Amino acid sequence: MIDALLAIAIMLLLGLLSTRLMKLIGLPNVTGYLIVGLIIGPYALGIISHEVYKSIEILSSIALGFIGFSIGVEFKLSHVKEIGAKAITITFFQALAATLCVDIVLVATSFFTGMKTYEAVILGAIATATAPAATLMVVRQYRAKGIVTDTLLPVVALDDAIGLVVFAISNSIALSLASGQAVTVMNLIVVPIVEILLSLVVGGLIGLLLSLVPRFFKSRDNRLIATVFAVFCCLGICTLFERLEKDYNFPFTLSDLLVCMMAGAVFVNVRREASQMMEGTDHWTPPILMLFFILSGAELNVATFFGNWQLVVCILMYIFARCLGKYFGARLGATITHADTNVRKYLGITLFPQAGVAIGMATMCKQEFTKAGYPDVGTGIVTITMCAVMVYELLGPILTKWALGCAGEIDDKLLHPKKYKPAVVVTGDDGVAVTQSQQTLPTENPSNAVNEQPDNQSTTESDSKQDEQTK
Repeated sequence: MIDALLAIAIMLLLGLLSTRLMKLIGLPNVTGYLIVGLIIGPYALGIISHEVYKSIEILSSIALGFIGFSIGVEFKLSHVKEIGAKAITITFFQALAATLCVDIVLVATSFFTGMKTYEAVILGAIATATAPAATLMVVRQYRAKGIVTDTLLPVVALDDAIGLVVFAISNSIALSLASGQAVTVMNLIVVPIVEILLSLVVGGLIGLLLSLVPRFFKSRDNRLIATVFAVFCCLGICTLFERLEKDYNFPFTLSDLLVCMMAGAVFVNVRREASQMMEGTDHWTPPILMLFFILSGAELNVATFFGNWQLVVCILMYIFARCLGKYFGARLGATITHADTNVRKYLGITLFPQAGVAIGMATMCKQEFTKAGYPDVGTGIVTITMCAVMVYELLGPILTKWALGCAGEIDDKLLHPKKYKPAVVVTGDDGVAVTQSQQTLPTENPSNAVNEQPDNQSTTESDSKQDEQTK
């Protein structure tokens, strides 16, 4: 039997190899991680057994903490002011519409799918999350420029922050409904609001504590240690509140994702050094995030689909309803703010991709419902979310490329490279081969292009200079 450490080693190796395969077929790495987890999980090859999964499950909690913290770091007040009311309005309406559409469609079809109301509430909250990585990958790869791109980037940045707040409220409501508690103002409104406020306060205090670090610790290594400490401290306090609720009937718990997000948001707005400190964290977290996605894929039991047409219908309804809400919500927000016609027509399509944050929400939901004594609920939520993410990660980048192309924000030479002949080799009179290009791709704004580096090239010259300044 494979122990936990060997299982982690195998996961890292297979995850690393999957990145090569995903690059060849043009898919995000997260898709490869999920597939690896599915193959080696307890429901397939069994390399990751149930016992091994439980022993390393803490890695998922750690990854969730860093996901939340990284979202918070992107939430700069100066950046929000630059975004303006237009992008904020569009973000709000598309998130709200996605939640309502998923809730309404799943509840309306529950009479033959058997889905519970509280499950629909959770999935509606998860529907708000968008995958910024997949979207930004398309924008950079094809050097998209224009009004749709300029609107898309800030909307994606704000979307997950709004999604976490919606998820915190929905999760509290769902737990109350699942436990059979009477529907009261206390458990439907007061408790969720108090838990959100407590999460924001605790996260804010930890963020302030972290902001003091640069005054006393100047080295990059010490600042990295302090950042990791802050995330672990957030997670530890959340666990403490869970024990207080379980052992002493304390009425409130904290949201792991929301606490970590607030800590990152306060930190980045208080200290200028936050961006430099996060660069060190970004170099440390990729293996943790890889393991998180592989473990998430391992939770998917493909056998549940066979003979369970209700589950398949739920997955399809979720995908359809979310796409419907994202598209028309973004269109409504764009119409209200008198945005450009292309923004109204194509922005919603670029918001279809979904990945890490959604998986994080589903994983957190499973953990909390399992602790509450309803493991089947969390498993169902994870299964639906995982299947939807795989579909979105397969089709999302393609649809984003199509939408930006229709909006005229991708150069035709990049959008349809086969129309343009590649470079040809001509042999001169002296026998020397000379490369001539009949058609060339645009070279302006090279900074927007995706930087493809060989594996043995770790840092650029600019990165080295920045590191010296940091020291």
